[in-house]
Amino acid sequence: MTCYDLHSHSTASDGSLTPEALIARAIEHNVEVLALTDHDGTEGIEAAKKAAQGTDLDLIAGVELSVTWGSKTVHIVGLGIDIKNQQLQQGLTKLRDYRVGRAEEIAKRLAKAGIEGALDGARKYASDVMLGRLHFAQFLVEQGLAKDNNDVFKRYLVRNKPGYVPGQWASLEDAMSWINAAGGQAVIAHPARYKMTATKLRRLSTEFKEMGGAALEVVSGRQHPEEIKTLARLTEKLELMASRGSDFHTPDNSWVELGRLAPLPENVTPIWSTW
Repeated sequence: MTCYDLHSHSTASDGSLTPEALIARAIEHNVEVLALTDHDGTEGIEAAKKAAQGTDLDLIAGVELSVTWGSKTVHIVGLGIDIKNQQLQQGLTKLRDYRVGRAEEIAKRLAKAGIEGALDGARKYASDVMLGRLHFAQFLVEQGLAKDNNDVFKRYLVRNKPGYVPGQWASLEDAMSWINAAGGQAVIAHPARYKMTATKLRRLSTEFKEMGGAALEVVSGRQHPEEIKTLARLTEKLELMASRGSDFHTPDNSWVELGRLAPLPENVTPIWSTW
């Protein structure tokens, strides 16, 4: 059975491996079809394509878009996109510009809490095109203010904590239009992670489908088997397809590894069945 992993990150966003190293690791872990889906940018795709040439790995050009829906931040993965599409790239530029402004505000709020130099510290870990909360987390760990990235988020970067800044990302409608314009298939990434009620998740998924959405990420890293069953039932009811991706960021998280995923349930239609 072919091993698909349709959600991963490189140093072009907030992953710790270069696109080339990501490809090498995917091959090492017997992944046969990999999607590189960096946050709000496609800068790593060309390098990943070159690294995959001459190997048995098929690379899918992808992206993961940040969306604000119903006061929550959700992520929409685009698979099989044309990275040269102008509408998509204009949308990505808007998201990256917003990230810079948010980062500046995070740094101001941390400074008020007595933590100076956070913006420059975070930039040391960031790529040229993407500055995010994970980079602030890495800086704060380096400063000895938290034991690890998860500790940082709990103590500094979530609601009611010193460095929290509420997100105002792309609308679902805009994100879907960018992916569709680029000829991609849209997938709601790790739906169980948003902690929505069943009713709210169904409403999100319904709106997503009406806008041309293709699939839910039924299997993702760090997911309980019952969540997989629940998401599989939802894809059936809404006649959506199912995707599968580790959301790999770094080898340091041994519990989230490339290709180390449960199979899709038999009652769903895999998104790759249309390829």
